[in-house]
Amino acid sequence: MEILVCLKQVPDDSVEIHLKPGTEEVNLDGVTPVVNAFDTYALEMATRLKEAVGGSITAITVGPEKARDAVKTCLAVGANQGYVISDPTFEDADTLGRSKILAAAIRKLEADAGKPFDLIFCGREATDRASGQLGPQLAEALGTGVIVDLVDIEQTDAGICAKQETEEGYRKVESALPCVVTVNKPAYDPRYPTIKSKMAARKMAIPVLSAADLDSVEPGKPTAHVVKVFEPAKRQAGVKINEETAAESAIKAVDMMAAAKLL
Repeated sequence: MEILVCLKQVPDDSVEIHLKPGTEEVNLDGVTPVVNAFDTYALEMATRLKEAVGGSITAITVGPEKARDAVKTCLAVGANQGYVISDPTFEDADTLGRSKILAAAIRKLEADAGKPFDLIFCGREATDRASGQLGPQLAEALGTGVIVDLVDIEQTDAGICAKQETEEGYRKVESALPCVVTVNKPAYDPRYPTIKSKMAARKMAIPVLSAADLDSVEPGKPTAHVVKVFEPAKRQAGVKINEETAAESAIKAVDMMAAAKLL
């Protein structure tokens, strides 16, 4: 099975991030870029599928050339080859523009290899924007089906059977190939690279594809406009009630709510 995983390099979301004083510009000084968490889930699911049925995984990302580090991370934990798609004309592309860029890159890679991708994995959303639109937009650009919010997948005689998470629970969805899927957090965590796999990934070439390589694809002007960027309001520290007994704590809590005219 030929699998492609789309990934994005984002700021580390485990770090508290602020705006630069007096501006609406996000201060990313000293913040390490990492592979988007949902994309790591997608890669792990793709890798497990590859181990079960055989095949190859290609990892691609749209971004600056330093995004090679993100691709190398993927090469160390399951991907077989990787590409960076980078061009000055792509810098301001929104998700719709990125879907056009990725679709052009996918068509080029398929033409170069002489065979199509069976499955294209994307993370459910990126932790920096959280729009959740790239997967469906990419499927539209490629003219394929799409299944969103996967937590498990398996190959069938007709294509794939996916376990999809919904607001009410789960459901099984079947699809023919090729297909685009977006991945939510599954029941397992992404694997860690070994020293051996890290060393091997460092030695692998990661080609950079420009707009010229993709028939001068044009992502178009952003369709979304950012009205305002601001930090969420800080919550006030709560009041701890530490009376000697539970009854006394309950009475104290009721007295405090009555004083605040909440009762």
